[in-house]
Parts: sequence; structure tokens; C-alpha cells
Amino acid sequence: MRVLGIETSCDETGIAIYDDQRGLLSHVLYSQIPLHADYGGVVPELASRDHIRKTIPLIKQALLEADCTAADIDGVAYTAGPGLAGALLVGAAIGRSLAMAWNKPALAVHHMEGHLLAPMLEANPPQFPFLALLVSGGHTQLVGVEGIGRYELLGESIDDAAGEAFDKTAKLMGLDYPGGPLLAKLATQGDSKKYKFPRPMTDRPGLDFSFSGLKTSAANVIAKEGSSSQVQADIAASFQQAVVDTLVIKCERALQQTGYKRLVIAGGVSANTSLQQQLAQLLKRHGGEVFYPRKEFCTDNGAMIALAGYYRLAAGQQQDLTIGVTPRWPMQQLPAV
Repeated sequence: MRVLGIETSCDETGIAIYDDQRGLLSHVLYSQIPLHADYGGVVPELASRDHIRKTIPLIKQALLEADCTAADIDGVAYTAGPGLAGALLVGAAIGRSLAMAWNKPALAVHHMEGHLLAPMLEANPPQFPFLALLVSGGHTQLVGVEGIGRYELLGESIDDAAGEAFDKTAKLMGLDYPGGPLLAKLATQGDSKKYKFPRPMTDRPGLDFSFSGLKTSAANVIAKEGSSSQVQADIAASFQQAVVDTLVIKCERALQQTGYKRLVIAGGVSANTSLQQQLAQLLKRHGGEVFYPRKEFCTDNGAMIALAGYYRLAAGQQQDLTIGVTPRWPMQQLPAV
């Protein structure tokens, strides 16, 4: 089975073709970062318009690179949520229309399920069951995963997501958009013990997260300490260490609670080298293993949507002719495969 995947949930247009026998045949990605940089963040209307301009040309490119025609595609998967409503509607309208025109089944994919399953694209995929840490600009969640569609939400952020806290703190430091990766890079030059930032909600039971107070604490230090290059590097390193420590502490609690020996980390922040290293050390202590996608599949991409779509299309699931999106969509509502 060959599935065309379409990702347009926010500010990246991702297209991919996945074959269940040969794996990923092609994946192309267009980033809108230059478009939004002048505004310091994503402008939803601009994002939607750019998806309209880019999606069809990228689909043609992906088909060409995979040496496929429409006749070779067995199903179309598109992101239907969570995300920006206008951006989602572009991918949904194009994906559902192509499926209708080609007389192929279509499937609306949950964006975070795509991230969760992204490590399955690697040579050493995780086996079920496992604990998943989904950590991105919009979400920070701990999920118990028994199988595809068999998800238990164990904890989530009650305010800012970890990636959002990275980006907002970077903006306070005057770093360019998107600031999270730049802050992480700057952190490699700093002293992570220079400033004492809180590890939010680690002093009480539970698996929920909160990063808004940490961001505020960083803002106070930034305002007080000035903006020399070394001060910025030390703030970045100390802030990053606080976020990583918080995530590691919560993951360890969740591993102890569930008894799982496998941990999947996915989403944009999963590309953070410090987080990967410290979670690997955690799993080694627990006699387990950590899994994460390659860097290009940590952020939004069409490959994860094509793969998630394949699993559900192969199980016989598909959409009716309705074109709809769900900007807010709890993953626990998904049916099991």
C-alpha cells in the first residue's frame, strides 16, 4: 500500500509518500520561517495562504521523486488537527479532493499521533507498549501507549508547552524567530549552573507540567543581569537545564508508575541534544531504551502523516466525503487499530 501524506497544521508544508514494502519513497518540506520572521511568530492568515500556494507543487514534486503517478497511490492521509484551523483546512480540502478525484480512500490524521509514530520510520522502531513524551511548541504530554489508538494521557502542561517556553524566553533574550533552536545552540556556550531556575511542579506528586513560571523567572533574570554575550549564554544554559531536568524527573515518575522499559520522545523539542542524552542516561539506569526520530522528522513533516495514515487505512479506516478539521482534538478520542 502506498499512501500520500499531507501536513499543513502550522507553518510548514510537508508532503511524503510511504510504501509498506519499500518504506519512505519521498518526502519534501517547505518551511515558512522566512515569511513569519518579521512578525516574531506565526501569522495564521499568512500561513494558510502560503499552504495554498505550496501544497500542490510539493505534491507534484513528491510524486516525481518517488517515481509515482496518481494511479500508484492507494490512499491519501492529511493532518486534520490539532493546529491552526485555516492551515488545516488547506491540507484537508486538497487531500480529500485528490482522494475523491483519484477514487482512493482518504484519512484524517491526528497531528500528535503522527509525531508519536514518527520513530517507527527508523531502522530500530520501538515495540509496544511504551511511554511517550510528546514535547513541541504546542504540546507537552506524557502518554501511555499500548498500541495504535490505545492511548492513556498520564500528564500534560497546564499552561505553556516546553517548546513554547523555549521560544518565548528566546524572544525575551532578543534572539531571532524561531528562537528555541537558537537558545539551545547558545546554551552550549554557557554555564548551566550559573542561575538557579525552578523545576516547576517537581516538588509535588503527579505528572502534569507547567512552564509559564519558569519563563517568568527567566524574564526577571534577563531584565536584571543585562545582555552581554556570556550572560545570555549562561541564562540559556541554565534555562535549558531547568526544562530538561523537569522533563526527565516527570519521565522517571511515569516509568516507575507504568513499569514500561521503552520511552519514545517526539515533537520539535525531541531534537534537543541535551534532552536526548539525559533521557538516554535515565533509561540506561532503568534497564530500558529511548527512541526518537531522526532530526528532520522531529519537527512537522509529511512522512509521519503518511505513516500514521497507512496504519489506519490498512486497518480499513477512512473518511466520508466531508471535509472537516478539528483544531482541538484530544488524542484519546482516536479509535484503536
